[in-house]
Amino acid sequence: MVLLDGARRHVDFNGAYLRLTGYQPSQLLGRPVYEFVVGGPVMSEAEWNAALERGDFSAEGEMIRSDGTTVAAQVAATAEIVTGRRLVLFVALNTSRWGRRFRPLAPTEEKPRQLSQREREVVRLIALGSTSPEISEELGIAHETVRTHARNAMVKVGARSRAQLVARALGAGLIFE
Repeated sequence: MVLLDGARRHVDFNGAYLRLTGYQPSQLLGRPVYEFVVGGPVMSEAEWNAALERGDFSAEGEMIRSDGTTVAAQVAATAEIVTGRRLVLFVALNTSRWGRRFRPLAPTEEKPRQLSQREREVVRLIALGSTSPEISEELGIAHETVRTHARNAMVKVGARSRAQLVARALGAGLIFE
């Protein structure tokens, strides 16, 4: 996951993003993400602004890794205004070092459906970094029940991974209400 500002500059990222790109945090912070994309920006400034207005979008492109190799990435993004600042959370849905062999991205125009109270609890704990066994223990439910709640929540918000589930649920205000 990577957090960008409205000008597409790196604000924050997780360890998986650093491993994927091979860069150190100091090499990324404050720099536009398109500096690390083969051929420059995937979207023009007008397309970027339109995507920000929609709030939830997806894209594909090739990232340039620190060693000069490339990795194709299929990403989903959620834009929000936080403390008066527009921030965009990008989540990698798929990556490939062997070219673009991705499934077509599903349109994100459909509004996420409301989550049940238990689904919100599970998604909130996933967002906080808890594993399924940890969630199972904390909520006093079976591990398989945690997986079922997570899977049902993913269907309701149209997510293809737990990372995208968290991004879409946060963007739609479905958790931490």
